[in-house]
Amino acid sequence: MSDESRVHRSRRKPRKKALRYVAWGALGVVLVGGGGLAYAWQHLDGNIRGTDVNAALGQDRPSEQRDGSMNILLLGSDSRAGTHGQYGRGIDGARADTAMVLHVDKTHKKASVVSIPRDTMVERPRCAKPDGGDAAGARQAMFNSSYQVGGPACTVKTVEKMSGVRMDHYLEVDFKGFEKLIDELGGVDITTRKAIDDPNSGLDLTAGKHTLKGKQALELVRTRHGVGDGSDLGRIQLQQAFIKALIHRADTVDPLGSPAKSYALADTATKSISADSELASADKLLGLAKELKGISPDHTRTVTMPVTYDTHNSGRVLPLDKASHRVWTALREDRPIPKSATEASVGDATDSPVSAGS
Repeated sequence: MSDESRVHRSRRKPRKKALRYVAWGALGVVLVGGGGLAYAWQHLDGNIRGTDVNAALGQDRPSEQRDGSMNILLLGSDSRAGTHGQYGRGIDGARADTAMVLHVDKTHKKASVVSIPRDTMVERPRCAKPDGGDAAGARQAMFNSSYQVGGPACTVKTVEKMSGVRMDHYLEVDFKGFEKLIDELGGVDITTRKAIDDPNSGLDLTAGKHTLKGKQALELVRTRHGVGDGSDLGRIQLQQAFIKALIHRADTVDPLGSPAKSYALADTATKSISADSELASADKLLGLAKELKGISPDHTRTVTMPVTYDTHNSGRVLPLDKASHRVWTALREDRPIPKSATEASVGDATDSPVSAGS
């Protein structure tokens, strides 16, 4: 990955890493290091799509945290637009296929990431539709339907309602952008502890070491039927493991070694990103990357929101209210998430079949 802050870090402390969890690692690739050509800056700036979340949500939101900590909703959407059925058919619009709340502590040295299973049954609030009008709320709805009925602003509103935590920003990447980004990186190294075969996602991997290019990487983060109990919980473990592998891969990219390749990577990344309007520019993303540059994977806790199986529907999960409350309270109070908060969750019950590196 390449941006101005990474160039400076590579000269000082290579082991220091910017937090590149954001939007499948796309945050760290917002600009080409060095140069500063006005054309390049303006071109990359125009790539990023923005949504005015504040205008859509109004004032009925949790209070802002003013202690220096930060919360960012990271979304991977399953839009099939313009893919000609490449990623499957039968999906109208897009849904929040992947959702993670990134909490950065007030020192900007530590972070917590809370994955929200897309199959979680939640209370979805009434939301404004992107094209006008309102989408009715629902007492029991799948979490990922919030994006489908009201776009990213509705997903932000749903997360804020269930957590009581205000999202300062959101960042999103879709299927097509994710695949292109991994291809530009040259692939990502992972190790599978056992064979994975999922006809639904198309993934077919033997046990052992692999370098996944864009298509296989997307198949991995979409896989659910080839691991664990076939629910979204197993897929979340794959996604969390892949993010760590992506960070390792990004750290091998030398932004000074090939300016043309670095620019192509930055161009692909910024075309892949959607963000709230306050963050939807190359210079603002670069500023965020600089703010987060001191956070390493070793100082990041990754958990799944505490859930249990829905006894009335085996394909759905329900929040463990008391345990989830402890997780969200920790974020609101800028404290580490207690390990005991996730002990009863079925989401943390098994080890991931995939690890980072080869």
